[in-house]
Amino acid sequence: MDFRDRVKELAIRSKHASEHAMTEEATKTSVVMPLLQALGFDVFSLTEVVPEFVADVGTKKGEKVDYALKINGEIAILVEVKPISSSLGTAQYSQLYRYFSVTNARLAILTNGREIWFFSDTDDRNRMDKKPFFVFDLQSFDDEQVEHLSRFQKSGFDVERVLEAASSLKYVKAAAAFLTKQIEAPTDDFVRFIGRHIHEGMLTKAVVDQLRPAIQSALDEVIRDRIQDRLNIAFTTDKRPAAPETAAVEDQQQAEGGIVTTDEETQAFFIVRAIAAKEIPIERVTMRDAKSYCSVFIDDNNRKPLCRFYFNAKKAKAIGVFSPDKEETRVPVESLGEIYKLSKELEATAAHYR
Repeated sequence: MDFRDRVKELAIRSKHASEHAMTEEATKTSVVMPLLQALGFDVFSLTEVVPEFVADVGTKKGEKVDYALKINGEIAILVEVKPISSSLGTAQYSQLYRYFSVTNARLAILTNGREIWFFSDTDDRNRMDKKPFFVFDLQSFDDEQVEHLSRFQKSGFDVERVLEAASSLKYVKAAAAFLTKQIEAPTDDFVRFIGRHIHEGMLTKAVVDQLRPAIQSALDEVIRDRIQDRLNIAFTTDKRPAAPETAAVEDQQQAEGGIVTTDEETQAFFIVRAIAAKEIPIERVTMRDAKSYCSVFIDDNNRKPLCRFYFNAKKAKAIGVFSPDKEETRVPVESLGEIYKLSKELEATAAHYR
């Protein structure tokens, strides 16, 4: 069983625990200990996993962190567990922060059995950073996040490599958050920064207000163009002449009233998938074709419809967009590029199923 398969098993455990496990101990048993095992630690060996590790802080004695993970005999990672029924926040962070400062560990994990927050001391040695450099959600993840999680496996664990990645992830995450805010609502400083490159003259308040919608539209256009470029590259690369027998099968399917997924439907699906990826992991967006339309679902669940492509009819093509309440609105389209005009509606429905 490879690492991704083990993570999938953990996801099932986490979802089950969300329904049944209410206490911290239940969370440890049902999710956290299997998580440590998936990372390659022997949870029954005190040379690898030390439960209730004493981390006395100042005059406070008997302070204990839930687990201390050892690698080559040294404390490498502290793990603090909270009930899966609780949310992670400042109070839990403060407790782990105190433990971190009195040990030699360079990494710490705070988890409630669903979210796994990873901390380090990239800002100030032996002082845990205020924000996690990586957050893994066991009930919502993608391949790239699994790849990041795999770095914490005991086999081949390299603390310096992990810390280097932690620093990079931290700044990438911060930059992405900043740019997302600017795309949604550009600040005066951001508009002025761009304005200095495109406007001659004083950047007065009136000029900044005039430039803001233009800059916001330009950012949206750049994103759309980059997505479309990637889609075009993918389709150019993947397109191959159909073998004669394949074409014959398609002709037979059509003659018999079978279902054939067209290139146009596939390309539309990838556009919708890219739009929905702003709100949910991309692999959760799936396509299921039918005779009269092609459906896009979340989690391949027909109770979670996102949209439908009505491209088979001889009359005008249309896209049916579903609201979070599952009400469908058909919108005529003349080209696939018009799907981007429905981004807000698609994102809202995708966000509903987060």
